[in-house]
Amino acid sequence: QVQLVESGGGSVQTGGSLRLSCAASGYIGSRYCMSWFRQVPGKEREGVAVIDNDGGTWTADSVKGRFTISKDNTKIWYLQMNSLKPEDTAMYYCAAVGQHCNTLPAGTNVPSGYNYWGQGTQVTVSS
Repeated sequence: QVQLVESGGGSVQTGGSLRLSCAASGYIGSRYCMSWFRQVPGKEREGVAVIDNDGGTWTADSVKGRFTISKDNTKIWYLQMNSLKPEDTAMYYCAAVGQHCNTLPAGTNVPSGYNYWGQGTQVTVSS
């Protein structure tokens, strides 16, 4: 059974930085797609960044140039968040699926395409 556990959230002021981590236990697959989503109350979950097993990445326009997704050689993925803004305040979730990102039928930003989710970590940015 795969479990994802996020960490690294917290409260910062505008312009600050945080690094989120997502640690996976269990076997996802030799090919996988891993994403960071975020959600604020009353809104849909929004895709923020994606990375696949080949190291290919994608980031949303709203965070491009400020957020960076990466992974190490173990089953840990990261979201480095710099120049944080109040509008980045949200619950952040990591999600994974055992297939390459390019094969997800609805694309990488649809939450239903992922079958493993973390519990979420809160990020709060104050002005």
